[in-house]
Amino acid sequence: MKFIKYAALAVMLSSTSAFASEQVDESKITNPDEAIAALIAGNERFVSGKVLNQNFAEQIAATSAGQQPYAAVLSCLDSRVPPEIVFDQGIGDIFVGRVAGNVASVNMVGSFEFATALVGVKTLVVMGHTACGAVAGSCAGAELGNLTALLGEIKPAVDLVKAENPGKDACAAPLLDTIAIANVNDTIATIREMSPVITGLEAERKLKVVGAMYDITTGKVTFI
Repeated sequence: MKFIKYAALAVMLSSTSAFASEQVDESKITNPDEAIAALIAGNERFVSGKVLNQNFAEQIAATSAGQQPYAAVLSCLDSRVPPEIVFDQGIGDIFVGRVAGNVASVNMVGSFEFATALVGVKTLVVMGHTACGAVAGSCAGAELGNLTALLGEIKPAVDLVKAENPGKDACAAPLLDTIAIANVNDTIATIREMSPVITGLEAERKLKVVGAMYDITTGKVTFI
């Protein structure tokens, strides 16, 4: 039922933005459900090839005195997963934090506290993706300088999926993507554990922290 509600809002927001101003109108996004629906609508435009004909020069001018993004996305560093593009967003629409394996850190969480508590975004999306190299590296026990510690952050998701699938190769598809989903959920749990600021906003229903997966073969984002 929750997905149907978001999908219905997405259709409304997609048709409104596509025929009105050819850009996302943040003033029409007033709550977390509408924010998620706007992202869904943007991804549907991206997948269909019917993206907005955005005027970036106008957006630069419009945001030069301030910003009011409606969403924030924590995604992987992977070059195939650019959030602004896959959600068909313009300048000033969303905050984006990127790190291999879409893991949380004190600096990343602090950045999202700024985005949520001070700027007022309505949703924080933790987005993993299929065939994630960081997940594969963690599963294989790869070690390389500072990357070793980062991959260690993904290890709990690896261990969980391996324990649930004894005798199977968790480092290969489709279980590799199952680890990626588990890692998204772990990252959300870490953010909530690290940030009473964000959990407080969730409790007040001013913010929703949700997970998503991007399919690198189709361009489709699925909220989980």
